Amino acid sequence: METTRQNKIARLIQKDLSNIFQAQTRQTRGILVSVSVVRVSPDLSVAKAYLSIFPSEKATEILENINSHASEIRYELGNLERHQLRIIPELKFFIDDSLDYVDNIDRLLNK
Repeated sequence: METTRQNKIARLIQKDLSNIFQAQTRQTRGILVSVSVVRVSPDLSVAKAYLSIFPSEKATEILENINSHASEIRYELGNLERHQLRIIPELKFFIDDSLDYVDNIDRLLNK
């Protein structure tokens, strides 16, 4: 169960990560990265961000690229949140495949 502080920080990180990814994906046509959920550890040192990536065929490639640049993304996040947070949490990125899962269930039910 997450505390109110964890939820507030998770929403703040989600909003700022969304802005960062939106600015980066404007430069590349045909790729959309959105931040579905952010979960923050109880000690506020680690933030797990679940990303929804379109097109899903390139999801693993894009996720590897994002993970390789995680320190730079954390730096940008630190610049945006320097007045709200004392310590910027370590970022870990994962693919949110819940939409693919729902689509697969719908397809199976329609057969």
